[in-house]
Amino acid sequence: MADKSNKAPENVPGRYYVDDSCIMCKVCLTIAPEVFAISDDATHAYVQKQPENDDETDASEDALLSCPVEAIGNNGE
Repeated sequence: MADKSNKAPENVPGRYYVDDSCIMCKVCLTIAPEVFAISDDATHAYVQKQPENDDETDASEDALLSCPVEAIGNNGE
């Protein structure tokens, strides 16, 4: 389960976030490329924008459920 106290610093504020357990597998980028992005140093993903519609929210939830290390959370602020 993602830990909101260990969010990647690049995450934009809001419900979804990626924490420091990300292993850069790129699953989230494949599922929801409009929401997730790669850090400048290419070591982790982060939330570049919060979902703005049902399709983006559904894709974000799919990414959360597909993350092999559970690095994506949806209880952020």
